[in-house]
Formats: sequence, structure tokens, C-alpha cells
Amino acid sequence: MDARLYQVIPIAAPTDEERAQHYLWRFWRHLPRAGRVTIFDRSWYGRVLVERVEGFADGAAWRRAYAEINDFEEQPVEHGAVLVKYWAHITKEEQLRRFESRQETPYKSYKLTPEDWRNREKWDLYEQAVNDMVAYTSTNFSP
Repeated sequence: MDARLYQVIPIAAPTDEERAQHYLWRFWRHLPRAGRVTIFDRSWYGRVLVERVEGFADGAAWRRAYAEINDFEEQPVEHGAVLVKYWAHITKEEQLRRFESRQETPYKSYKLTPEDWRNREKWDLYEQAVNDMVAYTSTNFSP
């Protein structure tokens, strides 16, 4: 793909400016114009995944987010955009194997933090959040 036709948007923890807006604002403002592609390295699903599990969003906020996400995705699609969503999943056992391998490889070990191990302990909570995310945001926007 011609590099002039796409952009990759890195999404990290929200800035002060982003926290002052609706959580979808930081994504909405990066949606591409016609004929272009935007790749987000993280998604708006954080509200119903990380923010839910870690308690950054209260129950009312993350439950409301399913409808907000569906509306957010539907708007550009109804305007002619193509929205492609990918979910990459590995098993709990595979994640452990990768963590242990990374931990034993000197040039990779710095990438594994205590936070990674802490999050791993919440596997079941994340798994339930993922199942809910798929169930409540799998929509069909065909005319």
C-alpha cells in the first residue's frame, strides 16, 4: 500500500486534553478522509475491556459504551467507509509460554514488566469482558 494513503495512530493513555473530552473524541478526530486508511494500534474497545476490568470506568459508563461504540462505528460506515476490525487471541497457556520465553531472553526481558504479570492474574475478568465485547458490538452495517 502506498505509504501516502495511510496513517498509523498510536494510542496510549489519554492526555489531559483527551481526558477532558468524550472518550471516543480521540478516535473520531483521526478517522480518515475518503480514499485513505487509518490504522489504530489500540481501539475504542478499551472502555469495555481495560477500563472495565481495571475500574477506570464505572459500570454505567462501560455498559453505555456498547451502544456508543456501535453508533460510532455505524456513522462512518453509513457514509461509505469500510471498517475492518481484527481481534488477535492467544490462549492463557500460550501467553505464559511467551512471557517465560521473553523473561529468559536478555534482549527481550525488559519488555516484560510486573504490570504484565499483574494483568495476567486478571485473565478470567478480561476473558469475560472480551466475550461481552464481541457479543454486544458485533454489528452488520450492510444496507
